[in-house]
Amino acid sequence: MFTITEYLTEEHRECDDLYARVEELVNSGSWEEARKAFEAFKGETLRHFQKEEEVLFPEFEGRTGIVIGPTQVMRMEHAQARELIQRIEQALEKRDRKTFLSTGETFMILIQQHNMKEEQILYPMCDQHLDAPEVVQKMETL
Repeated sequence: MFTITEYLTEEHRECDDLYARVEELVNSGSWEEARKAFEAFKGETLRHFQKEEEVLFPEFEGRTGIVIGPTQVMRMEHAQARELIQRIEQALEKRDRKTFLSTGETFMILIQQHNMKEEQILYPMCDQHLDAPEVVQKMETL
């Protein structure tokens, strides 16, 4: 069985790979394929956020009593990421490569910093305080 850190870090890598594929397709001018690849990226990323917001964060907050802190920051960063994903999608719809790439770069900077905080701080705290198999199973049902 996975630790929470292993399980969610693997999802981060999968989402990164999906986004890299979208960027590759945009750079090659394959707009229709890029839109399809973007839908996969968007779906996996939003599902990952949902797992954290609906299962992990409430479990952590309930167990530790820490509600003003890392989970609050992560929720705020998820909101920023969702807004950037929407802007990336709009650029794809318009086939606006320049806006896609600049917004995508902003997104990647935000998400890499976000993921590092989760992987190095929040997830290890969750592994310390929560029953990893139980939490992972709950996240898998979403």
